[in-house]
Amino acid sequence: MVKTVQDKYQLQNGSKIPYIGLGIFQMSEEKYITQAVVEAINAGYRLFDTAAVYNNERKVGEAIRAGGVLREELFISSKIWNGDQGYDETLFAFERTLKNLNLNELDLYLIHWPLAGKYRDTWRAMERLYAEGAVKAIGVANFKEHHLEDLLAVANELPVLDQVETHPLLPQNELRTFLKKHGIAHAAWSPLAKGTLMQNPVIQDIAKKHGAQVDQVILQWHLLRDTIIIPKSIASSRIKENAKLSYFELDREDLYKISKLETGKYVGPDPDDLAYFLESMKREEEQLQNARDNR
Repeated sequence: MVKTVQDKYQLQNGSKIPYIGLGIFQMSEEKYITQAVVEAINAGYRLFDTAAVYNNERKVGEAIRAGGVLREELFISSKIWNGDQGYDETLFAFERTLKNLNLNELDLYLIHWPLAGKYRDTWRAMERLYAEGAVKAIGVANFKEHHLEDLLAVANELPVLDQVETHPLLPQNELRTFLKKHGIAHAAWSPLAKGTLMQNPVIQDIAKKHGAQVDQVILQWHLLRDTIIIPKSIASSRIKENAKLSYFELDREDLYKISKLETGKYVGPDPDDLAYFLESMKREEEQLQNARDNR
């Protein structure tokens, strides 16, 4: 059955997360964040996904309050960045995130990347936050099977969700099998492959067949696979389009054609790319030092 913006996925701990949310990656200007969030709330969105490294949590919190809906209607998710991983560091980082968002609790808190030598301690701290009721659910992002296997070997609480790059070019079929086995929800970031699929002739033909937009076809593909999607957009028309997917349904032939688009290639960083993490942490330290020097 085709999912709508009102439909929710029940996580293994009983929490319910909307299938369709708004990603707020690389939104920094306050007017654009407020405009996008308020537009999304008016279109029926209730899931909003941000992260500490996006440097917009405070603005997201302000935009959410400007949306005029009750807090209990919303599902707010954020993530801990690499430089804040570790047990004590995670507890401090979480308090900073709550303060920035101006919230008393978070609906979902994720480890942003599987930073080797750190994510086990980070997870212990997140388990404490969950036990204390500061967050309703805890999960991970960008964890591959081997990262999850290592984490599950010591975890007292299972991650309820793994948010990973997923799209027709990178369907993550093997990881999905692992997640299903362990009752872990699959959420997709970059569900449109950063726009690289918008000119794909196969998807364009399918869109024309159904009288739909190309991005709607891709998002429908995700939903039919029972995947939580978090597309990012600041365009009013696109936000509304992404919320209205129930007027058509892909058939077996469509799904077969889309399955042939797989390349296995990432449009973002590979979670096993240690050089990426080291470089990103170096940049972060330089930014923090520059901020201290300019005080």
